[in-house]
Amino acid sequence: MALTGTIPLKTNSDFRRAYTRGKAYTDPALVTYVRKNRAGICRIGITASKKIGNAVERNRARRVIRAAAEMLPSFSSGYDIVFVARTRTVSRKSTQIKEIMSRQLTSAGVIHE
Repeated sequence: MALTGTIPLKTNSDFRRAYTRGKAYTDPALVTYVRKNRAGICRIGITASKKIGNAVERNRARRVIRAAAEMLPSFSSGYDIVFVARTRTVSRKSTQIKEIMSRQLTSAGVIHE
């Protein structure tokens, strides 16, 4: 993931920690889990379950989310963020997902616009 100032979330335990202890922000096209971490850096994970569709649709959903996240201003450090694709993510463009993402992360206090 080429987001500046962030590293990817990789382990299942990190994702589960974000799901259980993080705060969820929902939209019909995207769910965002935000949790403070002690690492002092921003870590980002993107998931798309099999409910989204076949592999092509899941990959497109992840690609759209990644492109939208790259368009955002820099994130505050010290957060774990997990973006979960929904079925409507596949039919949206990255600019539409960026607006949803921006709204969710602003209300979470991760970005300041």
